[in-house]
Formats: sequence, C-alpha cells, structure tokens
Amino acid sequence: MAPIDPWHWLALCQHELLLFAGVFFLIGALDDLCVDALFLGLKARGRITTPRRERAALMQQPLAGAAAVFIPAWSEAEVIGDTLARLLAAWPQRDLRVYVGCYPNDPATIAAVMGAARHDERVRLVINASAGPTTKADCLNRLYAALCADEQRLGGAFAMVVFHDAEDMVDPAALALLDETIAAGADFVQLPVEPVVQRTRSWFGNQLGSHNCEEFAEAHGQALVVRAALGAAVPGAGVGCAAARAMLHRLAAHQPDGRPFAAASLTEDYELGLLIGEMGGTCRFVRAWGDDGTLIATRAAFPARLDHVVRQKARWVHGIALQGWDRTGWGGNLAERWMRARDRRGPFASLVLLTGYVLIVVSALAGIAMLVTAQEQAPLPPLLKALLIANLAAFLWRMGMRFGFTARIYGWREGARAVLRLPLANVVAIMAGRRAIMAYIAALRGGAVIWDKTPHPRHPVAPTPAPQQGGQTKLSSVPDFSSVPD
Repeated sequence: MAPIDPWHWLALCQHELLLFAGVFFLIGALDDLCVDALFLGLKARGRITTPRRERAALMQQPLAGAAAVFIPAWSEAEVIGDTLARLLAAWPQRDLRVYVGCYPNDPATIAAVMGAARHDERVRLVINASAGPTTKADCLNRLYAALCADEQRLGGAFAMVVFHDAEDMVDPAALALLDETIAAGADFVQLPVEPVVQRTRSWFGNQLGSHNCEEFAEAHGQALVVRAALGAAVPGAGVGCAAARAMLHRLAAHQPDGRPFAAASLTEDYELGLLIGEMGGTCRFVRAWGDDGTLIATRAAFPARLDHVVRQKARWVHGIALQGWDRTGWGGNLAERWMRARDRRGPFASLVLLTGYVLIVVSALAGIAMLVTAQEQAPLPPLLKALLIANLAAFLWRMGMRFGFTARIYGWREGARAVLRLPLANVVAIMAGRRAIMAYIAALRGGAVIWDKTPHPRHPVAPTPAPQQGGQTKLSSVPDFSSVPD
C-alpha cells in the first residue's frame, strides 16, 4: 500500500475539522434560532412588551418600604467614592441605607468609604473579619449579618436588598422600579445591564472594552426576556437586581450555616435567582424605557485590557458553566433545564470556536498545497455542502439579530461595529474558556476559591452632578468616555 503524502493528510484533517465544526456550529445556531423564534412569536402576540415610564414620576415616587444596597468592595479605592457619590445623589430617599463591605487589609478603600459616610449618614461601612480577598459571596454574607444586626437594634425591617458592584453607575429611576416590583409580590427582580461604549485614545481598547455592549444588548434584550416569559428562573447579574428581604431570610434559613450566600461560589449572583426560583419564589426581569428614550438600566464600564477582559469572562464561565453544574444541578421543568444548558455551553463553545479558527489555518495551508502541487480540491460531499450552506445562513441571521439589538440601544454605527467585533469576541471567548477550565481543574484538586476580581483604575464619570432648579439633581444616563485614559 502506497504511503499517503502529507498533503493528503492535510486534506483529511481539513475534512474532519469541517465536519466537527459544522455539526456543532449548527447545533448552537439551532439553539439560538429557537430563542429567536420564541421571542418573535411572543412579541407578535403581545406577550413581550417594553413599557415607557416617566422618569420624573419614578424618581419622585416614595418607596413602599426601606431599602438596603449591598456593595462588596475589595481594592476599589479608585472608584468606590465616585460610585457612592453618584448613587446617593441619584437615590436621595431617606429610607435607603448603603452597606459597603471592606477588608481590614485594604485601608485605602476603607478611607474612601469613610469619606462618603462623613457626607451622608446613609452609608454604612462594614469591615470583614477576614483579610481580603475572600469571595464576593463571603463579603455579602458579612453585609447581611450587619443588616440583621441593624434591624434588631433599630426594631425595624427592610423591604428589599439591592445588589451593586463598586464601579456601577445606577439609574435614577431604577430604585423605584425595583421597589414597586418587589411590593407587587416579586421575590427577585433583575433590571437590564447596559455596558457603556468606550471612546479612549486606544482603538483596540475601545473595541475590547465595548464588545460587551452587543452581548448584553442581546442577552438582556432577548434571552432573559424569553427566559422569564417561559417561567424559568431569572439568574442574577449581580448588579441592578434586588431580592425581597423575606426571601433572603428564607434563603438563610435554608442553608446549614444560616447564611444566604454560598461563600465558595464564584457566581453567587447567578445562583441567587436560580435558588429563589427553586424555592418557589417569583423571579422577574423588568425592562422599561424612560420617557427620554434611554433604557432604565445599570450602566458600567467594562475592562478594556485583554488580560482583564479574559479574567472577567473566565470567572463567569468557571462559576456559571462549570461550578454551577456542580452546585445547582439540573432541576426544574423542561424550560428551566434548557436554559441551564444554554448557560453551561460556554466551555464547549470555546472548543468549537477554536476548531473553527484552526480550520481556517488548515484550509489556508491546503490551498497553498494545491497551488504548489497543481492538484485539484476534491469536491465536498452533498451532505457536507448542505451543512456549510445552513451554517452560513444561520451566521448571517445571527449577525442581523446582533446588529438589530445593539443598534436599538446604541445606534446603527455601534450595531455595525458589533458585527465587525465578532472575531475579537471569539478570541476572548476561547482564551477565557481555557482559563476557566484550568481554574476549575485546580479547584477540583483542592485549590482555594478566591475573588479574582477585575481592577478598576478610574471611575468613568465625574461624581458631582449639577443641581437644577427645584432642588432636583440631573445625572447623565450615558456617560461620556472621551476623556477616559487608556
């Protein structure tokens, strides 16, 4: 038998990679198409609507009950002061208390929080008993203990707890929207998260820092909407969400250690909504436009350095797709299991994406080989050709959906950039998938679970809003990033 030359081995490798990538790309595309079809069908039947609310009315609406805001803060001295200044100005309600969790070995963040507390008595500094970083969930448990102590000392009870990160830019109308939804009987509420488009001196940093815009636009404009409409539990994003105080008490009573948040979890926010749903609680995803044409949402600047972006995405993949499989299992009805499967496809999707890019390299080498050897490429089998056509059609449809959801919030120019940023987003997904798998393997071998947080060198907006007539405060909904450093 004559030996097969290297070019034939290359052609065989190309064929097998094409088959593997084509099949699994199509499976993922069909999964997304099912969500698209449900979204369009529910919207056509009027079961999905995005109401328009008057911002001024929401901002003046009194709270139905006292509200607490939990902000875990490890090594956040550069941004926590600006975040608190904006939050306190946006939410002037006196029956609001902001609990900020710090660590004894982080004096700079403690000093920044104390500076805010000196100007507003609603800020409550809570210092963890352990040196940082622990996990975000551990810090939240410390904040919950402080809240319980305050309730016992003051003889009252909060109605809801709102969750935010140290770099968030809250929406002035969001607190009232969360409050009225909890007052109407919801146990957990999630508002949309809107990453801000970055305009710095670095083109690559701009695209890297802005690629979350299209991902959240699609996830919080469609996927979570469908999820809620199907009756599946709504996972928390960790920001712009709230839980009823009574439900947190139930969660704490349900845990062996009496604490509502699992200290060993990397994505306690994601688990929070799922656990509340499993316990029979009502989870809602609330999406509303303000009368000024902007979405009532939490805004934040995502990292714009490659190592920071990969670290953040890896933490999400590790906590949701890998650790979440172990921790939350596959309970619930068919819709719930489907949504959890979608949440956990990240590592395998990274592998399929990597295969696709390897296929591009192999195909380029095969093309060079054909030119050198003057050989003709073997025709593709009809089934494989049909698979490629189906994938191309699905890809064009997906890009159209991504453009549409992004353009709806950010305008058509950013929608076009979202399509062009796809290769960059894919590379980030591949790198984050690898890092997540390595971290998961280390955890299985007994490695400690720590808060692998993303650094925030500077808050993106000026903290001091300009007062208007009548004592109202004007806050920019969409910050200007033209002066943000690289």
